[in-house]
Amino acid sequence: MLDTIRVCPCGSGRDYLACCGAFHEGELAATPEALMRSRFSAFALDRHDYLLASWHPKTRPDSIETNGTIQWMRLEILGSETQGDSGNVHFRATFREARHWQVLEENSRFVREDGRWYYLDGVPSVTRLKPGRNDPCPCGSQRKFKSCCGR
Repeated sequence: MLDTIRVCPCGSGRDYLACCGAFHEGELAATPEALMRSRFSAFALDRHDYLLASWHPKTRPDSIETNGTIQWMRLEILGSETQGDSGNVHFRATFREARHWQVLEENSRFVREDGRWYYLDGVPSVTRLKPGRNDPCPCGSQRKFKSCCGR
């Protein structure tokens, strides 16, 4: 299935295998932002193995439980900063659960150990969206909601 994905879920516009797919297969992310994008793609593709492996051992949960009803639709990077072996990425991720649209916003902290970046932690904030028929679609398609995901 993963080899049939054309456009990377992270929103880069690049081919999945040349973008986050390379990280999912073992290449190390060079920056906290690259790791954040690859983690979003892992959430979108249910790659729990990658999510756990890229989570710092001090803060990593034992497992990741999802009920399979969440569709991760769009990632927006609002800011990114790296200072030595630590970094922050402020992002907004739009998702749909059943027919409900929501946005998760977080300023995530990352740390580099032995040349590898890890997600450390962040404080998420979730807001419910109620797109109107003529509003831009929350998926980021640039189309009206009624002619895109609102059908």
